[in-house]
Amino acid sequence: MTDTRNGVLALIAACCIWGLSGLFYKTLIGVPPHEVLAHRTFWSLVFFGLVLGLQGRLHVLWRAVSNWTSFKVIAAAALFISTNWFLFIWSIHAGRATEASMGYYIFPLVAVLLGRVVLGERLSTTQWVAITLAALGVTTLTIGLHIVPWISLVLASTFGMYGLIKKRLDLGPVVSVSAEVLILCPLALAWLTYIHMGQGGGAFGRDLTESLKLMASGPITALPLILFSYGARRLTMSTVGIVQYINPTLQFLVAVTIFGEPFGVVHMIAFALIWTALAIYSSSAYTQDRARRRAVIVAGAEVVVSTKPSSDLSAKP
Repeated sequence: MTDTRNGVLALIAACCIWGLSGLFYKTLIGVPPHEVLAHRTFWSLVFFGLVLGLQGRLHVLWRAVSNWTSFKVIAAAALFISTNWFLFIWSIHAGRATEASMGYYIFPLVAVLLGRVVLGERLSTTQWVAITLAALGVTTLTIGLHIVPWISLVLASTFGMYGLIKKRLDLGPVVSVSAEVLILCPLALAWLTYIHMGQGGGAFGRDLTESLKLMASGPITALPLILFSYGARRLTMSTVGIVQYINPTLQFLVAVTIFGEPFGVVHMIAFALIWTALAIYSSSAYTQDRARRRAVIVAGAEVVVSTKPSSDLSAKP
């Protein structure tokens, strides 16, 4: 019970940091998103390097990036996650955090659809219903507001592809993300060098508070991932899936109540369809997870019974 409780608390903490991170990136609105991303990449590597160094696991990181096969997979994952990070930061600066929250709402359904298309995984009728409702929600927003919610779709798709690629990596989440930012770091440092040598100069060093915030983008990126990893190892997948919705819910509440972004009738209908889709999907996932656990318990009991030594009546005196 203690492990489960600690796992839930760690997971909630991770999702709260992610969900409220828009407030942090909003304070960096004076720094261009690409510069914020470069600092986020570099300081994440510094933080992860310290963590892995304290754990004595830096050799695992080096082994991951020095193998050409795993390097290619890690590089592909790095491309998708950096695109996702950049677009999230840009959407906060551009006043489109509501669309960003929608992207993280529909991501689980996009991931399920990618599993069907790319991996040939079978989908239940309930999952198809959930995907259809989410698609109706996106269509409602497109028709009602005469815009394509491309931010939501790109965020959901890049995160979905990122998860799909990560399936091919036999690395823990901390090591794999450390490897990703390690691969991205030369590009980030080259970009920061170019910016600081330019006419306008970079933001770092211009103001102490702003510089400290840019440095803090590393821990803010790394800490929730470590907490999430800790919690996910101690909880069922259905619990992890449900708790994850704290993240986009907080993003949505921050966008509407704090940032004051518009939320009209069209938004309400679109989000209602997506929330309904998530409720159906989560219920289906929870039922499937319970069925799998029951099957494991039954199988384990059968193994115990089958291996139990039977009485040998012929050995009686």
